[in-house]
Amino acid sequence: MLTKADDFPIHQTPEPIAYSGTDRNFYDRYFFNGYNLDGTEFFAAAFGVYPHLNIADAHFSVIRDGVEHCLHASKFLNMERMDIVCGPISIEVIEPLQKLKLTVEPSNGFAAEIVFEGRTFPIEEPRFMYRIGPRAFMDYTRLTQNVRCTGWIEIDGVRRELQAGAVGTRDRSWGVRPVGAADAQPPVPPVMPSFFWQWTPLNFADKSVFFHVNANPDGAAWNTRAVILPDGSGPEGGYHTPGASIDNVSMIPGTRHAATGELVIPLQQGQAKVKFEPFLTFLMRGIGYGHPTWRHGGFKGELVVEREDIDLASVNMASPENLHIQALSHVTLTVPGEEPQHGMGVFEQLILGPYRPYGLS
Repeated sequence: MLTKADDFPIHQTPEPIAYSGTDRNFYDRYFFNGYNLDGTEFFAAAFGVYPHLNIADAHFSVIRDGVEHCLHASKFLNMERMDIVCGPISIEVIEPLQKLKLTVEPSNGFAAEIVFEGRTFPIEEPRFMYRIGPRAFMDYTRLTQNVRCTGWIEIDGVRRELQAGAVGTRDRSWGVRPVGAADAQPPVPPVMPSFFWQWTPLNFADKSVFFHVNANPDGAAWNTRAVILPDGSGPEGGYHTPGASIDNVSMIPGTRHAATGELVIPLQQGQAKVKFEPFLTFLMRGIGYGHPTWRHGGFKGELVVEREDIDLASVNMASPENLHIQALSHVTLTVPGEEPQHGMGVFEQLILGPYRPYGLS
């Protein structure tokens, strides 16, 4: 099965690009978020390709006046992985690893045009590999890059330009995750579902700070790293350590979301600390993560586009579809011997099942 991608020197196996190994859960995804520095106009987007399911889907979501406005789209991939278009949502790679453009053609009250330009060369996070018994639950690679954002977003006829200095984060990941319909035959013997995830891409005036951790229910990390990356850093730049942690976490009562926390990064001259002050909650279901009917890779039809509006004041944050969030946060970085720096970023959180360090059963 020859496709447009086969005319580029990007093959990794003897087969055409249309075939991605043998795991039906293979995926290839773009993620973006962005926000004004005064905390207004938070938005996020995702675009996923699922070669073995022959499906692509895309999502764009904006929070305005306490409502998370979401646009969902799904189509048959027709094995053409180079067509980064799904209904009204499209992505253009203007300069690989540096500059990308997201466009939402007018649809269901939405329109947007946003350009993302990297502040540094992307970081490659440690490979994510997690098995449940003999079965690979996750096996993927991800690049992450903080960005400056320019452009505009229109919702129901109200167009707003992103403010000067708007920033955010974009990533690209590819590999194996659960996608599409749930597996009809779960692993045996049965295990209690559990997953602990924190991710904190943070934007400061002259640098980026990144942290992520996957941990077992007892708190032991199986994938983690922190990075401090000055603007303009190249592929080998910045400070990297697996020894960071988020401490002094207090939980919002009745939820699995943190009200506060402090990232601690060991440095040669002492500990760098980042204090989080979350003030806005974005539900990741708005871009397909954990969505009950717009699950990533789910079969919807040849081309389906749908709008959803979520009143954030009325949702039950303890419901399973609302566990995965990004908390937009004011952050303060203190490094021994330096003046404190103030910035902004997201504190992404997903806790499923027991997590004993937080007293969650």
